[in-house]
Amino acid sequence: TFHSSRRGGYSVTVKKTSRLLVSACGWRWCPSEMTDQGNNNQSFSRNPFAALFSSLADAKQFASGQKQQQPNTQPPSDESGDSAEDSDNSVSDSIDDNDDSLAEISRSFRSQQEICQQLNVNHMIQRIFLITLDNSDPSLRGGNGIPPRCVYLEEMAADLDGQDWLDMDNIEQALFNRLLLPEPGNHLIYMTSSSTVNLSADRDAGEKSAMPYLFACYQRAKEEITKVPEKLLPYAQRCKNLTVSNAHTVLLTPEIYVSQNIYEQLLDLLLDGVNGAQLEEVLEFVEEVITALLADQEVRTFGEVMVPVLDILHGRVKDLDLCQLLLYSYLDILLYFSRQRDIAKVLVEHIQPKDPSNGLQYQKTLLGAVLNISCLLKTPGVVENHSFFLNPSRSSPQEMKVQESNIHQFMGQFHDKLHQILKNLLQQSTETRHLLLSWLGGCLQANAGRTKIWANQMPEIFFQMYASDAFFLNLGAVLLKLCQPFCRPRSTKLLTFNPTYCALKELSEEERRNRNVHAQGLDKETCLIPPPPQQTVEFAQSYNLLTENLILTQSALHLGFHRLHDQMVKMNQSLHRLQGSWREAQRGTGPGAEQLREQFERLMTVYLSTKAAATQPSMLQCCLNLQASTAALLVQLGLGPPGSEHAELSFPLPPLTDSLLCYVPEFFAENMGDFFIFLRRFADEVLESSGECLEQVLHFITVFMGNVERMKNPHLRAKLAEVLEAVMPHLEPVSPGPAQSSMFQRQRVFCSYRHAAHLAEALITVFVDIEFTGDPHQFEQKFNYRRPMYPILKYMWGKDNYRESIKRLADYASENLEAMNPPLFLRFLNLLMNDAIFLLDEAIQYLSKIKLLQIERDQGEWEALAPDARREKESSLQMFGQLGRFHNIMSNETIGTLSFLTSDIRCLFVHPFLAERIISMLNYFLQHLVGPKMGALKVKDFSEFDFKPQQLVSDICTIYLNLGDEENFCATVPKDGRSYSPTLFAQTVRVLKKINKPGNMIVAFSMLADKIKSLADRQQQEEETYADAPDDFLDPIMSTLMVDPVLLPSSHVTVDRSTIARHLLSDQTDPFNRSPLTMDQIRPNEELRERIRQWLAERKQERQQMGPSG
Repeated sequence: TFHSSRRGGYSVTVKKTSRLLVSACGWRWCPSEMTDQGNNNQSFSRNPFAALFSSLADAKQFASGQKQQQPNTQPPSDESGDSAEDSDNSVSDSIDDNDDSLAEISRSFRSQQEICQQLNVNHMIQRIFLITLDNSDPSLRGGNGIPPRCVYLEEMAADLDGQDWLDMDNIEQALFNRLLLPEPGNHLIYMTSSSTVNLSADRDAGEKSAMPYLFACYQRAKEEITKVPEKLLPYAQRCKNLTVSNAHTVLLTPEIYVSQNIYEQLLDLLLDGVNGAQLEEVLEFVEEVITALLADQEVRTFGEVMVPVLDILHGRVKDLDLCQLLLYSYLDILLYFSRQRDIAKVLVEHIQPKDPSNGLQYQKTLLGAVLNISCLLKTPGVVENHSFFLNPSRSSPQEMKVQESNIHQFMGQFHDKLHQILKNLLQQSTETRHLLLSWLGGCLQANAGRTKIWANQMPEIFFQMYASDAFFLNLGAVLLKLCQPFCRPRSTKLLTFNPTYCALKELSEEERRNRNVHAQGLDKETCLIPPPPQQTVEFAQSYNLLTENLILTQSALHLGFHRLHDQMVKMNQSLHRLQGSWREAQRGTGPGAEQLREQFERLMTVYLSTKAAATQPSMLQCCLNLQASTAALLVQLGLGPPGSEHAELSFPLPPLTDSLLCYVPEFFAENMGDFFIFLRRFADEVLESSGECLEQVLHFITVFMGNVERMKNPHLRAKLAEVLEAVMPHLEPVSPGPAQSSMFQRQRVFCSYRHAAHLAEALITVFVDIEFTGDPHQFEQKFNYRRPMYPILKYMWGKDNYRESIKRLADYASENLEAMNPPLFLRFLNLLMNDAIFLLDEAIQYLSKIKLLQIERDQGEWEALAPDARREKESSLQMFGQLGRFHNIMSNETIGTLSFLTSDIRCLFVHPFLAERIISMLNYFLQHLVGPKMGALKVKDFSEFDFKPQQLVSDICTIYLNLGDEENFCATVPKDGRSYSPTLFAQTVRVLKKINKPGNMIVAFSMLADKIKSLADRQQQEEETYADAPDDFLDPIMSTLMVDPVLLPSSHVTVDRSTIARHLLSDQTDPFNRSPLTMDQIRPNEELRERIRQWLAERKQERQQMGPSG
C-alpha cells in the first residue's frame, strides 16, 4: 500500500512500491476477465501487458498464480498505512476494495503500462548491474526476473528518501556508487526467498574489481538486449552504453578507485579473454571503451591510458620462460594490440628507447623483453635456476632429443606470433611502420659493437652495453619470416633490391621517413669491391620494403647468428678438452675428477641449450631460403645491372661496368658462409632439403671465389672454399640404411653441375691467391684457409668432369711454362709442395719434442719439479700436442693430394722446374719415416696426434711409382745429395712389407729402387769428373753446374733457368735486388752456355781417354 503521493508540494515516503507494481500489473489478468472470454488466447493477445512476457503461456501462468494467491481480507481503513501489516498487504487484493490506493497509483503514474514498464526497467537494471535499492523481505517480492543476489546501495537508498526502485534517472549515480564500494561483498542481500548457497551469484554480485565487473555488466546487458520486448530495448541499450562509458571513466580517473589497479584489471580482462571462450566479447567491449577514450582525451590522452597497461605487460612478460603457456597468452594480447590501430601506434611509440645509442636499452623495452625470451641462459654462465638440459650426463640421448624437440615446438609458436606482431605493426599504418623500422634500424646500429673482437674477450662489459644473444637470435628469426615472400632464388622481386641504400650517409628524420631508409651506419661497412674513383652514386628517391627488409635481416644475422655460431664451436672444443682432462683425472685420485665433471656438466647444459636455440627447424629453413636467394641476387649483380628477369650464368663472365657490388656490404657473403658452415657442423640434414638452394650456392662460389674483380677480400674468398666443403657430399662412408639418402641432393647437384670446370679453376685460383693476402699473419692463416680445399680437390678428382677440367689446367701450364705470368696450375703445384715440406717438417719436430716430454714424465722426472715448473711442462706437452696434431693433419692432406694428382698429371712434376724440388722433399720425409731417425717420432699414441706414418710412407711411394716411368725424373733422384741413398730405398721396401702393402706395389718399388741406384752410380762418376768446375759455371743459388744459364736483367747475375723459374713461382722478384721480374724478361747467356758445353765436352773426352781404370 502507498502511504501517500506528493501532497501540498512536499515529498512523501513510498513503501513496497516494487510489490505494488507487480500486483498492479497482475490486476489486469483477474480471473473474472479470463472466464468471461470464450477464447483465452485471444483475450491474452489483446491485453497490453502480455508484451511484458516472452510468450502467452508465460502470461497465463502468471495470471493463474495471481488468482490462487488473491486474499479475501479487506484493505485497512487507515489511509496512513503506518503498520507493518498494512504495508505487507498486496495491491492486487482487490482494486474495487481499495479505491484510495488506486487513486494514489493513478496520481503517481500516468498509466498502468508505465507502472509495469518501470517495474521491468527496475528488474532489468538489477539483473544487469546486480544492484538494488530494495532491502525488503525477499519472500514478499514477486521473484520473476530478479537476480538471486544484489548489492544493496544503502547510502543512495537513504539519500533517495525511501525510493526503492532503480530507473534511468538514477542508474548512473547508482553505478558510480557501486564502483566506489571498497568491499561490495559486504553489502550483498538475498533477492529471492531461496536459501540455497549460490557461490557463483555471490561472486558475480560482489565483484570488487571495477573492470571485470563492468565487463560482466556489459555481457548481461547484451543478453538483455536479445531478450527484452521492443519497448524495453532502448533502456537495455542505454545500460550497455553505461558499462562502456563507466569503463572509460574508470580508466581516465583510476586514482579515485583506492586499492585497485585499473590498468592491471584491463590486462587481466584481456588475459581471461584469450584464455577462455569469450575473447570476441572481451574485444568487443574493449573496442567500445577505446572508442570512448579516443573521443575524450581532455583528462588523459589515449596514450597515457595505454602506457601503464603496456608497462604492466612488460613487467609480467620479461621473467617468463619459453615453455610457459602463460607467455603465449600474453603474446596473444600483444598480437591484439598490434592489430588495433590506435594501440599499435601507442605501442611503437612506447618502445622507443630513452637513449637510442645504447644497445642494451632496446632489450629493456616491451618488444625487447619479449625478444629476449629463449632457452638460452638468462644470465650468461649461471646454470642455476635454468630450465633446460640439467644434469645432461645423467640423461639418455633420447631424453635430450625429446627435450630439444619440445623446445623447437615452442620456439616455432613463439616466432610465429612475434612475426605476426611485427607484420601487423608494419601494415597497420605509415606511422607505425616508420616507427617500428626506426626502432629496428636504431637497434642494429646501437648494437654494431657486438661483432668487435674485444666484445667477445670482455663479456662483463659486453653484457652491460649490448642486447643479448637470445634477443638477436629471435629478432633474426622474425625478420627471416618477414623476408620469406621474396625468398625464392628465381623470384623476380629479388631484382628490385637496390644496394645503393647502403651508401646513404646521415639523413634527417624526415628524409628517412620519406625515403624509407631506417638502417644506419651502413656507409661505413666494407663492401665486396671498392667503388670506382669519382663514381657518382645514383640514389633512389625512395627504397622499397624488400630492400629494407633484406638489409635489416642480414644485419641482424651478422650481429646475432655469427656470434652464436662462434660460441658453439668454442664450446664444442672446450667440451672435448674437458672430457679428455676428466678421463685423465679419473685415473688418479683426489677431487680433480669431480670438479672437472661439474665443469663438464655445466658447459654441456649451456651447449645443449645453445644448440637447441640455434637449430630450430623452421628458422633454419627460412634462413636457407634467404641465403640461397641472396646468393642468386649477388650472382645477378655480379653479371651486371639486373633487369626484370634473371640472367643465365655463362662463362667467360662479362666485364664489370657500373657494378652495384661496390655497395653490397661484405657481411652479406659472410652471413651466407657462416650459415652453410654452421649447417655442416650442427644441422647437416637441412642441406638436403633443397637442391635448388644448393645450386645457387655453387653459382655464387663459382663466380666469386676465384674472382678478385667481384670480391676483393682474399680472406672472404678463401672462406668460400670452406662453404664449398660444407655443401659438397661428405667423403666418409655412409652407413647402410636410410642414412644413405642424406647425401642424395648434394651428390646430384655437385656431380651434374654444369659449370664444374670453372668451379675447379676457382678453387685452385683461391688456393694460390691466399698465399699473399697482405696480412701480417698470412703465413699461418693460409694453412687454415687451405684445409677445406684438400678434401674438395680429392672429391673433384674422383668425378670425371672435375678431373678433366683440372687436367686441362695442367696441360695449359705445361705448354706455357715460361709465360710472363706463371700458369695457374704451375703456381698451385709449387705452393702445394711448399706446404707439404713445411708442414711435415714441422710435424716431425713437434713429435720429437712430444716424445722427449713423454719420456721425462713417464720416468718420474716431473714428480721432483716445483708445482709451477710441472704445470709449465704439462702446458708445453698440451701445446705441442695441439700443434703437432694440426701439422700432421695438414701434411697428411698435402701428401695425399700430391699422391692422387701424380696419377694422371706427370709432365709438370718431372719438368726441371719442379722435379728436384719434389724429389728432395720425398727423400727427406722417407729418411725420417723409415730411416734411423724414425725412433724419434714414436710417441705413445699416434692417433692422439693424427700421426699416420704408414699412410705417409704409402703415399710417398705411390708418388714415386706414378712418376718413376719418366727417365729424367729417375735421373734427378740421385742428385739429392742431402737425403738420397740406396740404403734409404732398401729400408723403404722393408717398411712396405712390414705394413702389408700389396705385393705388386712392393715389387714395383724395388725395381724402381734398383733403376735409380744404377743411375746414381753413373752420376757419381760424372760428378767426380765435373767436381773441379769453375765457379762461374755454378749456379749462385744452388751451387750446382748450370745447364741453361740465363741473365737476370736488373741485377745482371747469371743463374740456371730451372733455379730462377722455381723462385719466380713463389716470388716474382729478382732474388738479388728484389726488383720485379717475370720469366719473359730473362735472357739466355749464350756465351756462358757455350763455354760450359765446351768444358763438359772436354772433360768427357778426357775421361774416355783415361778409360775405366782412370
